[in-house]
Amino acid sequence: MSETKIGIGDIGIYVPKLQMDVNSLIEARAQAQPQLNRVMRRAAKKTGQVSFRFPAPWEDTATLAANAASETLERLSPKLQEKIRYILVGTETAIDLAKPVASYVHGMLKKAGYTLGNALSTYDTKHACAGGTSALLSAASNLSCSGSAQERGLVISSDIARYDAPSTAEFTQGAGSVALIVEKNPRLMEINLETQGFFSSDVDDFFRPINSVTAKVKGRYSMNCYQSALKAAFEDYCNRAERNPSECVEEIDYIALHVPFPSMPEIALRNLLSESCGKSEAEIEHFIQRSGFTDAMYLCSTFGNLYTASLYTYLATLLYQEHHKIGEEIIHKRVLIASYGSGNTMTVFSGTICENAPELISQWSIEKWRDGSRNASFDEYLAWLSLPTSIDALRERLETPNSKKGLFYLKSLSENGYRIYDRD
Repeated sequence: MSETKIGIGDIGIYVPKLQMDVNSLIEARAQAQPQLNRVMRRAAKKTGQVSFRFPAPWEDTATLAANAASETLERLSPKLQEKIRYILVGTETAIDLAKPVASYVHGMLKKAGYTLGNALSTYDTKHACAGGTSALLSAASNLSCSGSAQERGLVISSDIARYDAPSTAEFTQGAGSVALIVEKNPRLMEINLETQGFFSSDVDDFFRPINSVTAKVKGRYSMNCYQSALKAAFEDYCNRAERNPSECVEEIDYIALHVPFPSMPEIALRNLLSESCGKSEAEIEHFIQRSGFTDAMYLCSTFGNLYTASLYTYLATLLYQEHHKIGEEIIHKRVLIASYGSGNTMTVFSGTICENAPELISQWSIEKWRDGSRNASFDEYLAWLSLPTSIDALRERLETPNSKKGLFYLKSLSENGYRIYDRD
C-alpha cells in the first residue's frame, strides 16, 4: 500500500428547491382519505422526518449530479480540473440502462466550460444506497496506484427516492446529490484504505423492479437488516484493525451512518453500542451527546432520503456543525463511517480530518441548502408523482416555462429518447 495519503478534498451538495412539508402532506391526504390521518401521523413521528425535497420536471439524477459537481469544481482551479482522472457516480436511480450517469455528467460539465479532459474514466456503481461509497473507495484505490500527485477523482452520489403513494413511505422520499473531490494529500479528510469492514447478504428488504419507478420496501424487515449488517460489518472492521469493539469506539470522535430517515441511524447506533460494545445507557447517551450525532441530522430531516447521497449529506453537515463548535480543534479528529445498501451490504471505514479542513469548511454554505427551499403545493407534488414516461408527453412537460437560474437541466429528449441537457 502506498504511504501517500488519499481522501476527500471537498464536498458539494445540490438539492431541488421544491419541498413538501410532512404535515401538509398528511392534511392533504386526510381530506380525501380520513382514515390515513392517524396512521400517517404516527409514522411521521416515528421517522422524525419534517419534510422532503422532490425534483422539478427538468431535474433528473444526472442534472442533480452535475449541479453538485459544479459546486466543488468552482473551488478547484482550471489547472486542477484538468487533472481529474475519474468521474464516478453512485446511484440506484439511473436514467439509462446502458449509458452511465457519469458520462452524461462529463458532457454537461465540459459543455459548461469546466476544463475536464477526455483522458479519464467514467462509470456508475450500484448497490442501493451504498453505491456512492463503492465509487469513493474505487476512486481512492485507483489514485493510490497513480504516480501523479495532482490526479484527482470526482465522485458523485445522486438519487431520486420514490415510493408508492399514498403510503407512510411517502415521508422518506427525497432527491439530491453530493459530489466529492478525491485526491492525494487531501484537504478535508484522509481515508484509511488499509482497514475496512464488510458485510453482504442476498435479501429482499428493498428492491426496485426494472419496470417500476417506485421502490418496493419491507419497512420493519429492512430496519432489522440495517442493524444486523451494521453490527456484522463493524465487528469485521474491528477484527481487521485488531481491536475489540469497545476500543474502536473509544478511538473515534464521530460516527456517520446512512440516514434513510432520522430515527433509523440513531436506533442502529444505540443497538450497536449496547450489543457490540457493551455500553450502558449512560455511556451511550454520553457518546451521542459528545459526538453531536443527532444534532447533525437537521439537513437529512428536511431533505428526505437521498439514497446514495444521504450518508455524505450527513457527513458534510456533521463536519460543518463541529467546525462551527470547536474551530481548528476539529483537525485530527477521527470519523467512523458506515455505509448501508439494501439488498444488502454494509461497508465500515474510517477517516481523519486534515489540517486544511477548517479553511475549506469555512467556504461551504450549508445554510443555502437548508434555507433555499420553496414550499410546494400538494398539486405540484401530485404533478411530480404523475410525471409521464412517454417521450412525447415528457417533452411537452419540459416545454413549460421554468427558471433554472444558472443550473444544469434536462432540455429535451430526441425522438428515440436520448436525453439532451443544457445549462441555463
